Amino acid sequence: MGREAVMPIFVGVERTLPRLPATTSSAVVMEHLLREGVVVIEGALTPEQLAQVRTETAPWFEAAPGGAGDFFGHKTHRFSGVFVKAPSTADLAIHPLVLDAFEAVLRGPNSDAPVCDTIDLSATQAIGIGAGEAAQFLHRDDELFPFAHAFDVMANAMWAIDDFTQENGATRLVPGSHRWPRDRAPQPGDAITAEAPAGSAILWLGGVLHAGGANTTDQIRRGLVMSYKLGWLAPQEKLLLSIPPEAARAFPERLQQLIGYQLHKPNLGWIEGRDPREWLVGEVKDVAAAADNLTPVHEALLADVAARPDEYLAYLT
Repeated sequence: MGREAVMPIFVGVERTLPRLPATTSSAVVMEHLLREGVVVIEGALTPEQLAQVRTETAPWFEAAPGGAGDFFGHKTHRFSGVFVKAPSTADLAIHPLVLDAFEAVLRGPNSDAPVCDTIDLSATQAIGIGAGEAAQFLHRDDELFPFAHAFDVMANAMWAIDDFTQENGATRLVPGSHRWPRDRAPQPGDAITAEAPAGSAILWLGGVLHAGGANTTDQIRRGLVMSYKLGWLAPQEKLLLSIPPEAARAFPERLQQLIGYQLHKPNLGWIEGRDPREWLVGEVKDVAAAADNLTPVHEALLADVAARPDEYLAYLT
C-alpha cells in the first residue's frame, strides 16, 4: 500500500454498523454489502467453533513477533498459512453465508456476463493488535490492484476471536466509501468502530475505507481476516506455497478451489491444460489431454462455427 494512500483516522460519533444474525440469508447480506459496503454478522461461529479456533491459534499468536513497520504495527502480531497452523479455520473460509454473499457480489449482477468465472482466496492472516498499538491510517484494500474498475474486485471477512471494542483496537470502517470518488477524503465522524462480540464476522468490500484501531487496553485483540478476490487477479498471499500440496489434499474440495486449485475460464491457471485440482488429487500426471476450458460465450461461438462452417471458412480464404 503506497504512502500516497495515507489518510488520517478520525474519532467517530455515536453510530453503528449494520448488523444481522447468522440466520439471515446471503441475499440480505449481499444487499447490505452493495449499499453500505460493510455488515456485521453476529453469532457466525458457534461457541464450540470459537473455542477450537482460540485453542489452535493461541500458540501461534504467542510465537508471532511484532511487525517491522508502522502500517502493520510494531505491537501487532500476525501470521498467515492459517489452514495448516489452525485447521479449524478451514470452516471459516467456506462458511456458507459469507461465501455465498461474496460470490454473488463479486460475480456481479449480470449472470449472463459475470465479472469473473470463479472467486479465490487472496490472503489469510491472523491479526493480534497488541496492547498500546497505535491506530492504522484509513486505506482501501482494493488499491492492491492498480487499475480503474467499475465493479468490486475483492471482499474481506474479519472473524472476531475476541470481543471487538472501541478500546481494544476494533476495526474502523467508513460505510458507503466504496461508492465515493477516489479523491474524496473522509471527514471527522465518518469512521465507525466495528464493535462486535467474539464469534462475529465483520464483512466489508475492498473499496471501503478501513483501519485497525488503537488498542488502549493491556490485552491483545485477536481476529482472523480472510480476503476473497476475482479469480483472474493475483492473490496477496502465495497460498499454493504457504500450504503444501500434501496438506491441501486433506481440505474440503471447496477450500482446495479457493486457495487456487481451480481453473478460471477461459484457460487461466491450468496444469497440462486441465483443472489444477485434477493434478492435486492425482488424476493428472506428467501429460494429459488438454481441455478447452471455454466460457459460455466461447462455447456459443464454437457452436455457431460448427453450424455455419462454410461461412466462417470464407473469412480465412
